[in-house]
Amino acid sequence: MTQIQLHSPLDMHIHFREGAMLQTVAPLTAATFAGGVIMPNLVPPVDHLQRLLDYQTAVSAAVRPHTFAPYMTLFFRSYTEAELAAAKPHIIGIKLYPAGITTNSEGGVQSLQEAEPTMALMAEMGIPLLVHGETDGFVMDREAEFVDVYDHLARRFPTLKIVMEHITTQKAVAFLDKYENVYATVTLQHLIITLNDVAGGMLQPHLFCKPIAKRPEDREALLNAALAAHPKLSFGSDSAPHPIHKKESAGCAAGVFTAPIALQVLADLFARHDALD
Repeated sequence: MTQIQLHSPLDMHIHFREGAMLQTVAPLTAATFAGGVIMPNLVPPVDHLQRLLDYQTAVSAAVRPHTFAPYMTLFFRSYTEAELAAAKPHIIGIKLYPAGITTNSEGGVQSLQEAEPTMALMAEMGIPLLVHGETDGFVMDREAEFVDVYDHLARRFPTLKIVMEHITTQKAVAFLDKYENVYATVTLQHLIITLNDVAGGMLQPHLFCKPIAKRPEDREALLNAALAAHPKLSFGSDSAPHPIHKKESAGCAAGVFTAPIALQVLADLFARHDALD
C-alpha cells in the first residue's frame, strides 16, 4: 500500500454551517486537514466581530479532538475603518457574494460601486478579498462574465489581493496570469466532473453546486493548472453540506459535500497523473 505524507494540508474554502450540522461535518475535515478557511454565509451572516469570534469558538469546539486551525472570514458589507482594524487580527479575508447568487447570499453585494470604499480600506490594510464570482446571467456563462468584474477590480485596486473562489472555466484559469494581485481556488469536483456528469443522464443532485460544473475543456484547463502546481492556485474543497431532504428533492440545494474523501481523492487524482511530486 502506497503511503503519502503531507505536512499541514489546508482546505482554503470550507462550509461548516452551524449547530448539529457543524458538529457532524467539522470533524470530517479536521481528520485530514490541518486547517481551513471557513466561509461566513450563515443565517444571519458572519458580518461583525462578536459573531465571528463566537463562530470561531464553536468551530474550535466542534473539531476536537483533532488539531485544526480555523481561518475565519467576514461576510462582505460596508465596513468602517475601525471595524476592519478590530477584525483584521482575527480574519484571513472578507468574502464577497453577489446578492442572491448562491446559498445564504441574499444579503450580498448589490452595487459594486457602493462596495468600493470598503475595498479601498481593505487594500490599504492588507485584507484579502475573496469572491464568489458569478453574474446572474445564463448559468453556464456566469463565471466567464464575472471575469470582467475581476479585471476592473484588479486594475482599480492593484494592491488588493483578490481570490477568485472555486473557478470553473478556461477563462478564469487564463486570467490568473494577467494581474499579480489575482489568485484562485479550485474544488475537487471541478477537477473531475463536467456538466454531463450532473445532468447528462439522470439528474445527480449530489453533484449540483454553484458554480455549476462546466465543459470538458474547462475541466482540462483546471486540471492542467492544478497538476502543474500553478503558484497562484490553491485547493479549496467548497465542501458544502445540506440536510439530505434538501439535496434529494425538487429544487435541490446547491453544494457538493466532499469533506470525508476530499484529500484522499485529490491525492489519488494526482497519483493517476504521475504528479505527486
